[in-house]
Amino acid sequence: MEYLHHVRRTQYLFRRYVFDLLVALLLVAAMLEVLVGRNSPDAPQSTFWFVFPAIAVLVLPIIARRWFPLAPAAHWVLAMGISFIDWRLIPFAISIFVVGLVAAFLLGNLRDPVQAGIGLALVIAGPVTVVYKIPGHSTAMLIFIPLEFAISWVAGFALRDRVEKAEAAEVRATEAERERDAAARIAVAEERVRIARELHDVVAHAVSVMVLQVGAVRHKLPATLAEDSEALRNVEQAGRTALAEMRGLLAAMRSDGDQAEFAPQPGLDGLDSLLDEIGRAGLPVRLHVDGEPVALPRGIDLSAYRIVQEGLTNALKHARASGADVTVRYRPDELQIEVRDDGEGGSRSDGLGHGLVGIRERVKIYGGHMNAGSANGSGFILSTRLPLSAGRR
Repeated sequence: MEYLHHVRRTQYLFRRYVFDLLVALLLVAAMLEVLVGRNSPDAPQSTFWFVFPAIAVLVLPIIARRWFPLAPAAHWVLAMGISFIDWRLIPFAISIFVVGLVAAFLLGNLRDPVQAGIGLALVIAGPVTVVYKIPGHSTAMLIFIPLEFAISWVAGFALRDRVEKAEAAEVRATEAERERDAAARIAVAEERVRIARELHDVVAHAVSVMVLQVGAVRHKLPATLAEDSEALRNVEQAGRTALAEMRGLLAAMRSDGDQAEFAPQPGLDGLDSLLDEIGRAGLPVRLHVDGEPVALPRGIDLSAYRIVQEGLTNALKHARASGADVTVRYRPDELQIEVRDDGEGGSRSDGLGHGLVGIRERVKIYGGHMNAGSANGSGFILSTRLPLSAGRR
């Protein structure tokens, strides 16, 4: 692990400083050019005590760009000054010409348009001055040599525009992902509230039955069992208190525009009506039942109905299906539900997939499993497994 960390660290440093390393190599190359060609008639006339520091100061602004973005402009300011002292130095070393191209590129790559404009002015003025100081220079030299550096500046400017667009696209993608995550969290919260409201009736019914049975038993107890009667009275009172608190909690969860639902919550015994309704809406559905139907815990029965309802709604609205199959399998320890359509393979209740979010939350309550995805060829399959032991605990 330490070795891998060292390798990654080395790769990071190499990527970060490889450009500076190449510039340093240009510095060394320029010094070697002057050193090797010192006897050439075109070689700089100044001593090495001036030439080598001059070459260094021409290259250092490229390194300093990390701290001062406009630093490459100093290359051309220094180049114009050096040309007045020894005009042979800059034209003699080809490596300095390459450094000039790099400086022009970096100036064109500046984010600040004002600084980039200043850089363009220096990229043109600098070469013109250097060429003008060369004895016997031609008009073509005054035009085309500065043009080469201007082209390098344009290349940097074009790359900057492309990078800015890529960064803007990345920012938009990050914001979109953040919005999707926030919308998914909201969808989960809303679905949990909806499930809680639906299960309220189930739990409230069970508690009401318990309270009524406790009250009936208490009234039948003889006077000699006063202590037992008092204990049952306390249980009955606790049950009524729990019901009152549940109603208050439900009222708090309900939005201002929501109305109380008085119709009984549906179950798998209402599938025929649901399938008829989906069929009238334009999606024929075939129901397959495997195994002997058994009485299900009320919460699982309700969740199973909602899973089928959501799966068919997705197929009807979003998958462009022409038909669907619903399979309900009764097993000794679990209930299996499969909704399959022949549509385009996309099954989402909306652009954020909140329908699947709702199904996933319902399955999670009972410790079940859910799978959803495109079928081979075409269509979409939604399958869930709900353990029956979870509803009977």
